[in-house]
Amino acid sequence: MTFSSKLIEKAVEAFASLPGIGRKTALRLVLHLLKQDKSTTEQFANALVSMREGIRECRICFNLADEETCQICADKRRDRSLVCVVENIRDLMAIEETGQFRGLYHVLGGVISPIEGVGPGDLNIDALLERLQGDEVREVIMAISPTIEGETTIYYLSKKLQPLGVQLSAIARGVSFGGDLEYADELTLGRSIVARVPYIGQ
Repeated sequence: MTFSSKLIEKAVEAFASLPGIGRKTALRLVLHLLKQDKSTTEQFANALVSMREGIRECRICFNLADEETCQICADKRRDRSLVCVVENIRDLMAIEETGQFRGLYHVLGGVISPIEGVGPGDLNIDALLERLQGDEVREVIMAISPTIEGETTIYYLSKKLQPLGVQLSAIARGVSFGGDLEYADELTLGRSIVARVPYIGQ
């Protein structure tokens, strides 16, 4: 793909660096922006810069947030006795899309994977244990992708959480083994949350 303008080429390369966007799609996006008013393009660029500079992790659950506490943790209508443990932000968003869960979340930031050099100390596990020291939380739901690494993480967490006396449960296996939660359809994922079962470590 050749360009008559270096500026367009750089813009196409920037869009094409995003996951799931090829050079042809990137070119369509660039040409679309060129057809818009200059103010529209500036708003688009400013929104990205503002997001990158202003976004932070929630100090409670590690969700993305504008302030110290995310909107979910700050919502007084949420059931604070339920904490759903997820691998990443995308999984949290996928569960929220189902509309079936009204508790709180805790984002681990990954799963235990010795092959990739990720151990318990690399995840937000200590922060989860601190959250459970009080009497407010009565159930922890393990909503982690059913992969070998995910199962290893769930087992590790169950051993850490058992002495705290909270009820442990795992999402029902409507999500196939080896699949990622973010790619499960909303109906299946929603039913998996509602039909969760007590977790019994092997």
